[in-house]
Amino acid sequence: MRQSKLSLAAGYGALVFISGMFIIPFVWLIRSSLMNLSQIFTMPPEWIPAPFQWSNFQRALTALPFDTFFKNTLIIVVTVLLGTVITSTIGAFGFSRIQWKGRDTVFAILMTSMMLPAAVTMIPSFLGWQALGFYDTLYPLIIPAYFGGGIFNIFLLRQFYLTIPRDFDEAAFVDGASYWQIYTRIIFPLSRSAVIVVALFSFLASWNDFMGPLIYLKSDSLFTLALGLQMFQGSYTAQWDLLMAASATVVLPCVIVFLAGQRYFLEGITLTGLKG
Repeated sequence: MRQSKLSLAAGYGALVFISGMFIIPFVWLIRSSLMNLSQIFTMPPEWIPAPFQWSNFQRALTALPFDTFFKNTLIIVVTVLLGTVITSTIGAFGFSRIQWKGRDTVFAILMTSMMLPAAVTMIPSFLGWQALGFYDTLYPLIIPAYFGGGIFNIFLLRQFYLTIPRDFDEAAFVDGASYWQIYTRIIFPLSRSAVIVVALFSFLASWNDFMGPLIYLKSDSLFTLALGLQMFQGSYTAQWDLLMAASATVVLPCVIVFLAGQRYFLEGITLTGLKG
């Protein structure tokens, strides 16, 4: 009994330590966003601002056109999320519920694409979009979501769809339902948790994307929030207090979205991959 209690205490201690490693950077961000430059770099570090510099948020959000950055980011996030959910669910349905020749072979080939580093396809993708005349537009950041929504999302949803009994499909076929009706009326409603997980991943990836906008966008009027944060850093100096305040503001929607969808996220991750 004593040994089990010690093991339990050690387990909780390890969880607290690991949690602290992830929480401390976030606490440092919030703390720095409420300090001036001299306080941020004071040694030994001060954890509680004195006084609280609430004006940092106003100064940060008015120093640059963050309303334009937010609008551009919102356009990308909403359109990418919509395209990802629609096309990845349809693709996963085709790879899990429909029998067709070469299905598993095609899926295996697509899975191998996950092993390719992003740097390998970066230049060919840029040259392709430039040849199409889409450089310095939002299209390269939006259109790919409408062509499958990402192989990882298809894989995640396919594994979830495999957990749904095929008896539902057979009963629907007997009643004269088509594949499209099975998808829209049976499979999609039953996979709400997995779809919300995909939507969360899509939102976080689009909202925090820095490399994509950096490559394809040149005009300041098209910049996203991720690129806007970089503008607080110059070649020789940086406005760290304003950067921390703006970063805290940009991170806030991600925290809210994750907390709102946390229950569905855990359900989707738990159920995905369990077949039976």
